[in-house]
Amino acid sequence: MSLPFRHSAAFGKRIEFYIVGLMLKEGLDVYLPLVDDDAIDAVVKRPDGRFVEVQIKARSKDVSFGDAALFAALSHEQRPNYWFVFYSDLMETMWIMSSAEFIAESHQNKEGKNVGKRSIWFNGKNTKAQTQHVKPQFEKYVATSFRRILEDDPDQ
Repeated sequence: MSLPFRHSAAFGKRIEFYIVGLMLKEGLDVYLPLVDDDAIDAVVKRPDGRFVEVQIKARSKDVSFGDAALFAALSHEQRPNYWFVFYSDLMETMWIMSSAEFIAESHQNKEGKNVGKRSIWFNGKNTKAQTQHVKPQFEKYVATSFRRILEDDPDQ
């Protein structure tokens, strides 16, 4: 049975609010833009008074096996004061990366319809066991809190 369009189309917005809710629960000072035309889903005021921008990306449970944490065809050039929060609903896992880290770790398409866009695949799979796992090189970005956004310098 396929999901209705409105259900799948609203998934990204539901997860944005879920992540923002977790941020608020953790005590972050979060501001939400009324429009998302500059790839900014939230702005966080850090304890030092500095503001950082946050882009939230999510993958649903309704993906092909092996694609639980594949984030593809993302347009992005390095930006100062910028964080990504990636979330896999199927794996119930969150990764936090700065703009610079995303540029360093992602793959940029050199040809095809998505030329210039970036992809990152956080998960591996075990076909025999039918399991998915975080690839070892991305374990350092797995987050259970938003400490990095509050304390780390995204431009380092």
